[in-house]
Amino acid sequence: MATAATASAPASASTSAAYDAPSASSSCPAAVCLVPFRWWAGVREEAAEEGGVRYAATPAASPSYYGLRLLHSFLHPDLVLRLDRGECRASATSGGSRSYALVPADELSRALARQNSSLALHNKHSFAEDSAGAYPLVLRISVRETSILTVKISKKDNPVDNYKRANKMFNIDSQPVHVWDFSGQTNLILMNEWNRSHQDYCHSEQENLLEVQVYAMSDSLTFKIGGTSMNVDMSCGNFGRVSAMGLIGLENLGNTCFMNSSIQCLAHTTKLVDYFLGDYDSDINQTNPLGLNGELALTFGELLRSLWTNDRNTVAPHNFKAKIACFAPQFSGFNQHDSQELLAFLLDGLHEDLNQVKYKPYEEAKDASGRPDEEVADEYWRNHLARNDSVIVDTCHGQYKSTLTCPTCSKTSVTFDPFMYLSLPVPSMAKRTMTVTVFSTDGSREPFSYDVSVPKFGTLSDLVQALSAACSLGGDESLLITEVYNNCIIRYLEEPSDSVSLLRDGDKLAAYRLPKQYEKSPLVVFTHKHFAEHSGVDNFVTPQMKDFEAPLLAPLPEPVNGLTLQEIYLKLLNPFRFSKTISLSTDCGRGSSDCAVYLMDAAGDCAVNLMDVTPSSSDGNVHSAQLEDGPERNQCNDNSCEVMEGSSEAYCGETDVFDKEAQTEQFGFYLTNERDDVQRTRIEMNDLDLLDTTPSRLHVSVNWQHSASKQYDISMLNNLPEIHKLEVILKGTEDSVALQGCLEAFLKEEPLGPEDMWYCPCCKKHQQAMKKLDLWRLPEVLVIHLKRFSYTQFTRNKLETFVDFPISDLDLSSYIATENEQPNKHYRLYAISNHYGNMGGGHYTASICQEGKGWHKFDDECVTPISEDNIKTAAAYVLFYRRE
Repeated sequence: MATAATASAPASASTSAAYDAPSASSSCPAAVCLVPFRWWAGVREEAAEEGGVRYAATPAASPSYYGLRLLHSFLHPDLVLRLDRGECRASATSGGSRSYALVPADELSRALARQNSSLALHNKHSFAEDSAGAYPLVLRISVRETSILTVKISKKDNPVDNYKRANKMFNIDSQPVHVWDFSGQTNLILMNEWNRSHQDYCHSEQENLLEVQVYAMSDSLTFKIGGTSMNVDMSCGNFGRVSAMGLIGLENLGNTCFMNSSIQCLAHTTKLVDYFLGDYDSDINQTNPLGLNGELALTFGELLRSLWTNDRNTVAPHNFKAKIACFAPQFSGFNQHDSQELLAFLLDGLHEDLNQVKYKPYEEAKDASGRPDEEVADEYWRNHLARNDSVIVDTCHGQYKSTLTCPTCSKTSVTFDPFMYLSLPVPSMAKRTMTVTVFSTDGSREPFSYDVSVPKFGTLSDLVQALSAACSLGGDESLLITEVYNNCIIRYLEEPSDSVSLLRDGDKLAAYRLPKQYEKSPLVVFTHKHFAEHSGVDNFVTPQMKDFEAPLLAPLPEPVNGLTLQEIYLKLLNPFRFSKTISLSTDCGRGSSDCAVYLMDAAGDCAVNLMDVTPSSSDGNVHSAQLEDGPERNQCNDNSCEVMEGSSEAYCGETDVFDKEAQTEQFGFYLTNERDDVQRTRIEMNDLDLLDTTPSRLHVSVNWQHSASKQYDISMLNNLPEIHKLEVILKGTEDSVALQGCLEAFLKEEPLGPEDMWYCPCCKKHQQAMKKLDLWRLPEVLVIHLKRFSYTQFTRNKLETFVDFPISDLDLSSYIATENEQPNKHYRLYAISNHYGNMGGGHYTASICQEGKGWHKFDDECVTPISEDNIKTAAAYVLFYRRE
């Protein structure tokens, strides 16, 4: 709060001409000062109202029609007020008013002397130390009736800046204004006019010039004297009542709870309150190309003052909302937004509007070159302050150390960067169960579905690791995970850093075991259709082509021809063939040693002589036999064999068990695309020159004939399970983490993402370096953003993890990388921006602790007390700490 310690002279040089005006009073009034009534009521020895005359200020008569009023203000630009003696017209809609006191300069000096001597004993800041902003103001006062004065403030009498300040002070449209006269000047003017009117009946209104020294403090604010708030209610009959300044709600203008939450947190940051309730106009930087012409700072200052200078129940931030939408169109309209994103915009915009550096010097960052960290850090900080100087920097800016290490040459780069807030990850211990079906790419294994647990917001790397362990993946194998939809692979999940939150519970995954030697090789992807029975009109059953859900995949050899593709596909179908039990014809006799029983492999060859298997017990049970592909397969002897399964018959020996040509005719092969939605080209088996070039992924569609479906178990091909169904989380098992855990996750060493590669000056190329952060310099107000929301092209997620944060003693001593002497590293919580609900329909509130009044919940218009025990919730989103 900028104030003056001494009263002005009766007239300044700049206004001497005004005193020579013919209509001016000949008498020279005593030096008078205009000060806030609230402050004056707190420092004067007498009772607040004793010796004062109260006037209510109202606009002078002007046209009621808006257009005429604009024309009138253009033709008559002077500010004209009507002062009604003894009136108190506090508007019911405004909920409060502003009051000023006219006091003699000598009496003000005595009051200041008393105050300064008292504050000096406690080493506290005094009213008189902020006098730089005081300015003179010339008033033209005339008498209209016995108890009514007309006050004119003219551009001709006052400098433009002083006239603008006066306009702002006496803006009656926003709040009622009252003036208390303790100087006796208005009584003197009234008395002189009364005497003169009795002597001259044909007089005209005479203007009396009165120059006052105005203290350039906020027009209406909670004044702090030595750190103690002077909250005096100025409504009639209520002087001295302690008001609820600061405990005022903000109207929700339509999904603006995100804005209200951020504003309330900033509006209760003590240093910002003191600054914006003072004379900050002189700090506005209107020439900063990075700023907003000072308009954001002015609008925010007006809004903050309205929250701290009246007793109204709510404030409607229409002007602030419009200004935000003007400079940040992303916040326009009435959609819900992120309170932290708005907070970041506000802090950055306020800083640039208030940046005292008009011409920013260019400071090139120098390499550490083996110098001590302390020296390099101080150099970076000096460079930062040389370009940035504002109350935001003084309040919220800190510094951290960033270390990058090249994984190839171990080159290290150290920088010291400023921060305005810390965005901390929220580690989650919650698990997500995911179902994935694993297929072989050589036909050696049956497919199997595995349920694996991964971190709820983990990465694909976590999924691959868990699935590899579940399916006993060999050291020479790798997994290729795909997302399947409508019989086709729509996405190959090959980026390890992608989040599993991209995958919805209703999606279907197929994983393929690939030998590592084929990881980079071309692949062939088979999609297939089969005949399924379909009931038509009159229950007439007709066959209809239907897609299999699960594609099959295999490495693609060279050269590519029809026979090669057929052999690969038939091999992939091996695990799906029904097993065939084969016996000799009845000529052999059941007990003959020449008689054998064989288990047919999936290709139709006799593979294992079951009579050679040693029984596991006397009841004749046998161990299961493993079918193996290879040249050393046991074959049937020359005797005829009969297949004993239903009515099917086949012969081996002189006639093959299955006619390979007949089997080939059961499938039709076609070239297609990844979606299988183009005109397909049939593949002929004798086509030896199928492709001009080998693609990275060849897509082949296979049509099954009706008879083929009876020879294979198609259940696994036909029903690919979904990832996971939603489960109910039992109460009391919710995820939780301490704030220290979030800090440690933020500061731990981790590799840069593929999109943030670092250019290594030694390797001369971009590298995925390891990055390590350390806190170096802490701000006075520490803002901590808990990263609960994640956004991707397809999904938006929110972490509901409960973060246990300290309220009274956040000790950051162990997280500071330097041993140098720094201010206190202990912080106390004073505000929280909360988010309840999900991403689409959530709601923001604020929990704020006000000095001497405890914690309150700010829910838009509603402000209610809240116990400190109830402020810790899983909704905490942005935490505000101040240094203890």
